[in-house]
Amino acid sequence: MRLPVVNEELARRIQRSEIEFFHSRISSISERSNNIAGVEIKRAGNAIAFYIQSMPWGLFNSVKGYSDEDIDRLEEVMTFYRERERRFQLEIDPIGVSPKLFRHLSESGLFQEGFHSVLYGLPGMEAPELPPEIKIRQIYDEHEFDHFAGIHCVGSGMDIIHKHHFANNNIGLLNRPGWRLYLAYWKEEPAAVAVMYGSGNIASLTLAATAPQFRRNGLQTSLLKWRMHEAYKAGYELVVAQASFGSQSQNNMERVGLQMAWTRGVWIPH
Repeated sequence: MRLPVVNEELARRIQRSEIEFFHSRISSISERSNNIAGVEIKRAGNAIAFYIQSMPWGLFNSVKGYSDEDIDRLEEVMTFYRERERRFQLEIDPIGVSPKLFRHLSESGLFQEGFHSVLYGLPGMEAPELPPEIKIRQIYDEHEFDHFAGIHCVGSGMDIIHKHHFANNNIGLLNRPGWRLYLAYWKEEPAAVAVMYGSGNIASLTLAATAPQFRRNGLQTSLLKWRMHEAYKAGYELVVAQASFGSQSQNNMERVGLQMAWTRGVWIPH
């Protein structure tokens, strides 16, 4: 099978798959302990605004799917965050947008802060040959999930004392429909993690992290290849992923065959 070219229809499918995976992830957080994290999800036309009271970072307070059709809903979205005294980021994909939208964003007090890469590719038909030091297993139980939380914590640059936050915010993904969590071992030691979410005929490769002492051993490359083959076995037609533009993560994805679909603009208020 040949990788399809990116046209309007494919771009919308890729965008929709990401929104679905993110909506599922944030919803899983809201379902914990009577929404103790303070999750709110607001629809404004085709755009969806996500807010988590206990997580002030832009990723968790973001607007996805905004386009020309939603120009008149921008003030509604900004008011939603203003009332909660929260800064947010508005993610702009090159789908259904025009110079009119960019002028409106600028005139409304927003500016583009940066870029983010969206990549896509074909699932892997052949089972990957892993280096002898690496083993990968899907996580099914809370014992291995504890390793997942710890690696995700230190791999994100946090002290291990904050592991419980990563456990609480991701435990809802364990055995959740559509989600698969993976743990990679380096010489029998838990070393790296990654996740795959499938919806429709697209699988999203996401939430990857490596414990600092195990980096530069090819663990994330192995996890990418492993998930791409898992996507093939599950019958998905495409795999998609996101990464900071020009980052090591993007480079790893390109090395295993993913290609750039587009760069996303990230806008924030002044």
